Amino acid sequence: MTFSSTQTRGLITLKTMGSFLLFLTVVMGGGIAIGTLTAPGDWYANLQKPFFTPPNRIFGPVWTVLYLMIAYVGWRLWQHENPASLKQLWIVQMVLNFLWSPVFFAAQQPALALAIILSLLLIVAAFIKVAWHADRLSALFFAPYVAWVGFAAALNTAIVFLN
Repeated sequence: MTFSSTQTRGLITLKTMGSFLLFLTVVMGGGIAIGTLTAPGDWYANLQKPFFTPPNRIFGPVWTVLYLMIAYVGWRLWQHENPASLKQLWIVQMVLNFLWSPVFFAAQQPALALAIILSLLLIVAAFIKVAWHADRLSALFFAPYVAWVGFAAALNTAIVFLN
């Protein structure tokens, strides 16, 4: 059986869509699971927080958009020829990202969480720098992410110093 070019493109599209759904499931599913399992509780509510702390209802929508972008960038990296260093940076940022909430909220270790989020900030910034030449769109998609992680690092820093 032979496929026409239209049928072949359709198969590639299904394969491509399947791989995107895999990235989306891992990133969004991981983020939702970690967020649910380590939801802020009484301990967090009783911490002294800086004046620039946003309401809790802001975090879910922001992270939803960021995780969609992170999943898309990860998928792009594995769909195209990109330096191995970009893929490694993407994996490391995911590990640090998924590690922060359990350390901050579940282990209640804001100082250790600060070390993690500062590392995450450096890795995301490094990703943007490397991606700028290899995959500019991925670099641009990580710009809001680095901004949010920078804000979250400032918030984490203030919590450490206030408590």
